[in-house]
Amino acid sequence: MSGAKNCPETPRQKMIGMMYLVLTAMLALNVSTDILNGFTLVDNSLHSSIEATDKRNAQLYKDFKSANADNPEKTQEWFDKATEVQLRADSLYNYIQNFKEQIALLADGRKKVEARRATEGDPTRHIEGNSNLDVTGQYAIVQGNGAILKQVVAYYRDYAASLVEADAELRNAILQNLATERGYNAHEKDSCDWEVAIFDGMPVGASITILTKMQNDVRSTESQLVQYLMDRTDAGDLRVNKLNAYVIPNSNYVIRGGKYSAKIILAAIDSTQTPEYYIEGQRINDQGIYEVSASGVGLKKYSGWIAFQNPSTGEMENLPFSSEYSVGEPAVTISNTDLNIMYRGYDNKFSISVPGVSNDKVKVNVSGAAVRQQGGLWIIKPGDGSKTVTISVSAELDGRMQPMGSKDYRVKALPKPGAYFKSGEKEYSDGNISRGALLNGGATVIASYGPDGLLDLPYQITSFKVNINGVLTEARGNKFTADQRSRLEKLKMGAIVVITDIRAKGPDGKETRLSPIPLSLN
Repeated sequence: MSGAKNCPETPRQKMIGMMYLVLTAMLALNVSTDILNGFTLVDNSLHSSIEATDKRNAQLYKDFKSANADNPEKTQEWFDKATEVQLRADSLYNYIQNFKEQIALLADGRKKVEARRATEGDPTRHIEGNSNLDVTGQYAIVQGNGAILKQVVAYYRDYAASLVEADAELRNAILQNLATERGYNAHEKDSCDWEVAIFDGMPVGASITILTKMQNDVRSTESQLVQYLMDRTDAGDLRVNKLNAYVIPNSNYVIRGGKYSAKIILAAIDSTQTPEYYIEGQRINDQGIYEVSASGVGLKKYSGWIAFQNPSTGEMENLPFSSEYSVGEPAVTISNTDLNIMYRGYDNKFSISVPGVSNDKVKVNVSGAAVRQQGGLWIIKPGDGSKTVTISVSAELDGRMQPMGSKDYRVKALPKPGAYFKSGEKEYSDGNISRGALLNGGATVIASYGPDGLLDLPYQITSFKVNINGVLTEARGNKFTADQRSRLEKLKMGAIVVITDIRAKGPDGKETRLSPIPLSLN
């Protein structure tokens, strides 16, 4: 099997990179917000690049699968690694997409985002609040999500770099492309954390473009890795004349309480030999498998050597090696798709996932509420007596369940909606109304949180009363009765009509009384 080496950058990719750098520099110089139109152009180009890379990756996976079917003994190991690359890349790509959508929600509100999702598919492509300078910092820095993104990107980067240890040039390119070191931010006037450098004081349009570039980097790295693994299937057919010691960890990132596992191998050695493996002066097992409990958080380094018999001289020789891995705190993403708090008696919808772990290996326990899965979401319904609900998440790692974190939510009763008289597309809470709008046959009394409300819940109007010239009449349901309409038709200009004693039943099954609607006929 053969193929292009390491996927060099195309002229188009270089152009996109240059445009991205120029626009970022201009933004840092406080150029007018009109420059955001330039970011939109870059974002569109990045999406085109992602689509092209996706097509290339799909063909690579197809070719790899076909080769594995023809010769599994030769390709199975590398095909399995490519499959894992695909899963991890998809997980990170989707995590970044969710990050973008949360920013879009803060910038435009849920109704606009969901409307774009229905019509365009991707609700982050045409954000109206692109010039907003606050929401990105709020979500990424104040709420701490930028630090989690940094950790997830570093996890993918270290994993990708570990797959290409034998290719220093490609490994360095991956480390540089997905770097998360400290950076510089004009607002900080000094070096600062990665997430601050990227998101602090950035308008939404710029941040969305930066995140799209990250997605493009994820797909490009995925393409490089798969091509590299395809090339490895031919490596065994070639004679080598150099001996190297390699440390191949299962992962360079370990959650505290988990295990760090690595395979230490000697490349191109006679298979009839059994090398001896030493870590910090102590001999380990003959399989070269090094395992140690991951206790303290931080960077862990170790070194050792492999003792083997030189087939040419018959003498014992040592090849040194060294490696490192990171131990981090458990991390879990818990986001309420409706609100930032939970409401009593209501089906609160949650999206719960652990980066890098498939959903079927994630377990959710909730105290103080009923919980069930539905269509990829977790539906959590607090009981009547619940004041606080705790969501605890664990994930299956290395064959055992590992706690990933928990979060407490305050439980409140559903807020009372407002009452409106809806005629056509217009909603009246008070004020002047025309005779035609008042007597519109399709007009109804509705309960709503208003066009700018965060909630959109199904309330049913059960009854209301109408005060017409001092006469109070009652209607069942949400429309005027025939008698009420007859009385309304006789009113003169300037007459006052008050819809009062409005009662509505909410999704929690409870009935509530809403504020009256005073209307003046004009």
